[in-house]
Amino acid sequence: MFDKLFILSQYVTPQLAISRLAGRLADNDHAPALKNRVVNWFIKRYGVDMSEAAEPDPAAYSSFNAFFTRALKPGIRPIAEGEKTFVCPVDGVISQLGQASGDRVFQAKGQSFSLIELLGGDTRLADAFSEGEFSTVYLSPKDYHRIHMPLAGRLREMIYVPGKLFSVNPMTAENVPNLFARNERVVCIFDTKAGPMALVLVGAMIVGSVETPWAGVVAPNGDGVRAVTYEGGSAVAFAKGEEMGRFRLGSTVVMVMPKGSVSWNAEQVAGKLVRMGEAFGRVGV
Repeated sequence: MFDKLFILSQYVTPQLAISRLAGRLADNDHAPALKNRVVNWFIKRYGVDMSEAAEPDPAAYSSFNAFFTRALKPGIRPIAEGEKTFVCPVDGVISQLGQASGDRVFQAKGQSFSLIELLGGDTRLADAFSEGEFSTVYLSPKDYHRIHMPLAGRLREMIYVPGKLFSVNPMTAENVPNLFARNERVVCIFDTKAGPMALVLVGAMIVGSVETPWAGVVAPNGDGVRAVTYEGGSAVAFAKGEEMGRFRLGSTVVMVMPKGSVSWNAEQVAGKLVRMGEAFGRVGV
């Protein structure tokens, strides 16, 4: 009964208004006493390991979002070596991984979503990933919320896709159809030696916004789907393991590669806890 009520609440809750309000409060840096109480409650409630943080003192952060997007100590997430090693971009739990069935990507039991819709309705772009290799990783509240490059690549295009803000936890993944292709998201397309790579940063309930090094905070502006192409001097290059984005409050990353361009390591299975930088797959096999 609780599960059904939770799912129903996702449909009737004013998702956007609540999430935008949460985002503004999380950015507030004028009430340090309140911020400290909230941060300390959050650490205790979700079991955040502050010993891994570059700044382990919760009171040192200027706002809740500064705490939430905290950096880790140097070297605590080593990047797996090897030119053909595809590394995990985030800390989290694998929701699903495998191969797309044509345009359909497996979401959870009985649920799937469309690549075309996921990537903002661009059929040409989606065709490059038809039958492709995918993995979806869920970031829980306690996790490190910076996103890093699985492979070295050059940014080609960023697409902001407006949408809903359903929670993206396992319960909603099993019960909300087309979840990752209906939530607000930022699609980042990179050119790599293994072919095009899509990193899709999926928004969720209470997610204030997504931030990238090249565009700053990416937030809705009411204009619908918008795409920015990067070429020449604007085509930013990233090394494997380099930071490419942050969730200002947490969510999910969907990775998509062309068919046969990467094989996921056998130990990477749905439900497994993963850490940024660990070996996730191998390209060119």
